[in-house]
Amino acid sequence: MDATKRRNSIVSILSQENRAVSARKLASELNVSRQIIVGDVALLRASGMDVIATPKGYVLESESMTNKYIGKLASQHNAAETKDELYDIVDNGGEIVDVIVEHPVYGELKGRLAISSRYDADKFLEAIENKQANLLSELTDGVHLHTIACADKKAFERIKDTLENHGFIYKN
Repeated sequence: MDATKRRNSIVSILSQENRAVSARKLASELNVSRQIIVGDVALLRASGMDVIATPKGYVLESESMTNKYIGKLASQHNAAETKDELYDIVDNGGEIVDVIVEHPVYGELKGRLAISSRYDADKFLEAIENKQANLLSELTDGVHLHTIACADKKAFERIKDTLENHGFIYKN
């Protein structure tokens, strides 16, 4: 299979999946190395395709947000409270799409999360701990934004109210 056909196959696979697909799985299906897939995805992005990388694999941006209400929330908490914040969101029907912080030199920094369950939250926090990584929010004294995807505005308001009740909503 030539490179163009392979990239078309990647787009086809991603558009048919309801969830993220890992580079390893794509590589196995297309009989190439994981690194070839990573390079193909970079070329797809450069050509204008909305392929996004999440901790769980690749998704097409347009596919991942179809029929969902999307909102942003400003939050502030310390690192120890991260699990509670993530659980508050997923327990009320939300998916944490990303985290965004404002850096004084780089400007906006965004990390894709795609956390939609307690299991996902636990895996994310486990990866942070195992890799001895810092949360992006640690760069900004805990202040950050989350893009939240949920069923409707009512679910978004429920998430916001829960976070506010637990003191996580940022107020200047």
